[in-house]
Amino acid sequence: MRAILWFLALFAVAAAVALFAGNNQGTVTLFWSPWRIDLSVNLVVILLIATFVAGHLSLRALAALLGLPGKARDWRMQQRERAMHGAMLDSLSHLLAGRFGRSRRAAQAALAHERALLAMGAKVPHTGQLRSLSHMLAAESAHALQDGAARDQHLHLAIEQAAERSGGNPETLEGIQLQAARWALHDRDPQAAFDRLEELPQGAARRTLALRLRLKAARHTRRTAQALETARLLAKHRAFSPDAARSIMRGLAIECINSAHDVGQLQRAWEALDPAERSIPDVAIHAAQRAASLGGDGTIARGWLLPVWESMLSTPHTMGDQQRVRLVRALEAGLQDEVDSAWLARFESAQVNNPRDPNLQYLAGMACMRRQLWGKAQQLLSQAALSLQDATLHRNACRALAELAEQRGDTEAAAAAWKRAAQA
Repeated sequence: MRAILWFLALFAVAAAVALFAGNNQGTVTLFWSPWRIDLSVNLVVILLIATFVAGHLSLRALAALLGLPGKARDWRMQQRERAMHGAMLDSLSHLLAGRFGRSRRAAQAALAHERALLAMGAKVPHTGQLRSLSHMLAAESAHALQDGAARDQHLHLAIEQAAERSGGNPETLEGIQLQAARWALHDRDPQAAFDRLEELPQGAARRTLALRLRLKAARHTRRTAQALETARLLAKHRAFSPDAARSIMRGLAIECINSAHDVGQLQRAWEALDPAERSIPDVAIHAAQRAASLGGDGTIARGWLLPVWESMLSTPHTMGDQQRVRLVRALEAGLQDEVDSAWLARFESAQVNNPRDPNLQYLAGMACMRRQLWGKAQQLLSQAALSLQDATLHRNACRALAELAEQRGDTEAAAAAWKRAAQA
C-alpha cells in the first residue's frame, strides 16, 4: 500500500512538472555589459537546483573532512573503553576459573585503560563503580594468592572510590565491606570482621550474607549469646534447612549452658533461651545435667525436663534410644533430693502404660527407692535389670538391688547383685 502511494505521488509530481515546464514560454534576461544573455525559465530553475545540490554536497564533504580528527579520537576512545570492559570481564572469568594471577593482571589492565580514557578527556559512565569493582577483583585475586599487602592496598582504593560516589550506588560500598569481613574471617581475625560489619547500615547488616558472617565471627570469639541471636535471625530468614537450623540452635544453646559457672548463671542462661530452644531434648537434658553438676535444685531441673518427658510419652518415635537413656539419667540425677508425689505418679503411670520399657521400669524403681517403697522398688529394679541395654543403668540397677538386699539382710542376694554390678 505504501509503494502504491509513493507511485501516485511520483506521478502527480511528474504531471505538475510537465504542465509547468511544457508550455512555459518565459525567459530570464541577464544584462552583463556589453552582453545580454537570454535564458529560459526552465533552464534557470534547473541551474538553481543543481547549484543548491552541488553546494550542499560540497559543504557536507568539507564537514566530513574537518570532522575526521574528531571521529578518529572518538574511535580510539571507543576501542579503549571496549578494551577496559573486556579486561574486566576477563578478570572475572579468570577469577571464577581459579586463575588468580591472570585475573589480577586483567583487573590492573582495566584500571590502566580507565586512566588512559580519563587522560584523553573522555567521560566514562559509572567510572567510580568500574574503578571500585576493578580494585575489588584485583584484591580478591591477591587474597587468593595470599598477598595481603596488595589485597589491603586494592581494598583501600576500592573503599575510597566507592565512598566518593556512594550516593548513587551504595550497594558497591556495602559489597566491599562484606568482602572485607569475609577476608578477615579467613585470616582468623574475627574482631576485624566485626568492625567491618559494624560499618554497614542497618538494612545491609540484616541481610543473610551479613548475618552469616556475623554468626561465624561470633562463634570464633566465643560470643555465644550474640551467635545465638544471629542464628535465630538466620533461621527466621530461612537461611538454613529446618534440620540444619535445629542442629545449629541446639549446639549454640548447649554452649550457652556450658558457659554458666554457677546456678544463678545457669538459670539466667536458661531463661534467655526461646521456648522452641528449651523444648529441644538435648538442650533440656544438658541443662538438667549441668544443674545437677553445679548442685542446683532438682525440682527446678525436673521442671525443665517436664516438656521433654511429656513429648517422649506422647510421641516416642521423635526421640532416639540414646536420648531416652540420657533423659533417664538426668531425671535420676535429680532424684538425689526427695521426689515429690507428682513426679512419682508420673513415673509409675508411664511404667504402667509401657510395661516392657526397661528404662521406665528402672526410673520408677529408683524413685520408689528414694521414697522408701522397698518392695515395689525391688520388683521394678529386678525386672529392669534383666533388659537394660545401657551399661551404666544396668550397673546402677544392680547396685540398688544389692543395697536393698543388704537392707533386708539377704547377704547371698546382695553378693550376687554386687557381682553383677561389677561385671557390668
